[in-house]
Amino acid sequence: MTARPAQADIPKMEIEGGARPLCDAVMIVGFGGPSSAGEIRPFLDRVLQGRPVSRERYEEVVHHYESLGGRSPYNELTFRQAAALRAKLEAAGIGAPIVVGMRNTPPFIEASLRDLAARGARRVFGFILAAHRCEASWERYQRDVAEARARIGASPPEVVYPSSWHDDPRFIAAVADRARAALDRLDATVRDEAELIFTAHSIPARMAAESPYVTQLQRSAELVAGALGRSRWRIAYQSRSGGPREPWLEPEVNEALRSTRARAAVAVPIGFLCDHVEVLYDLDIEAAGTARSAGVAFERAATVSDHPQFIELIAALARAHLIAGTKA
Repeated sequence: MTARPAQADIPKMEIEGGARPLCDAVMIVGFGGPSSAGEIRPFLDRVLQGRPVSRERYEEVVHHYESLGGRSPYNELTFRQAAALRAKLEAAGIGAPIVVGMRNTPPFIEASLRDLAARGARRVFGFILAAHRCEASWERYQRDVAEARARIGASPPEVVYPSSWHDDPRFIAAVADRARAALDRLDATVRDEAELIFTAHSIPARMAAESPYVTQLQRSAELVAGALGRSRWRIAYQSRSGGPREPWLEPEVNEALRSTRARAAVAVPIGFLCDHVEVLYDLDIEAAGTARSAGVAFERAATVSDHPQFIELIAALARAHLIAGTKA
């Protein structure tokens, strides 16, 4: 058994300006994904708990995972992001503990908070892996963290979060770099006229109306298109999972591909921060197939994942919470 670091391994919190306590640890908060075929159904059962999803749709999603080898790279990529963040902070002389906490697969949020508490953490900087905020991508994660803290009992670590960063130049640069690489893969004869289709998870229209989700997506996409000098772009949505009678955000990405007047399109999954089934299946298989049928040359931009600019963004936000006087 590996010995736990002594409480002294975590530096005591200081007081910035004599008032606000600083964080002494970092937790990256993510959705989670199955790492093997045997985890697919338990994972989906947890995700869909309490939601009226038909058996047909359930089995359809199981097939999506099976067609990708029975696993998602989400967890592996999230730990890669954490490792890159750790290296970036250590290079700046910061040795704060960094953990990953998932909503739907181990390591669960509660286990990660318990680990930090055992190591002496009192205040944690929580970085939720979502650039654009709505109840499903933001408040739901915060609620799960709050419920995990309540289960821990006496004196659980406090968790604080950054302000919105959907328009941060480092995030924009990372997305633009990924989109530029995809554009470069297109044949030169169609590259200049290619349409950028920025994609994000569709959500119920009611939820969207109560959040800044669409406005933030619009701003992010506008900034990326501007950085690339592209005027031909739009936003489309993907991965709808709700009932057919409830309005969800549109247009759907496949419809956008069928209706484009361009001979080429690049899907830019700006709403997803690392690859998982909703990128690898919904875009790389379904959307790519739609584009072929429509006679549209198609490329999919990589997600930001551990792009150096994205990791620098997380590190800058963490430093602002971990060190007095440091600005992001």
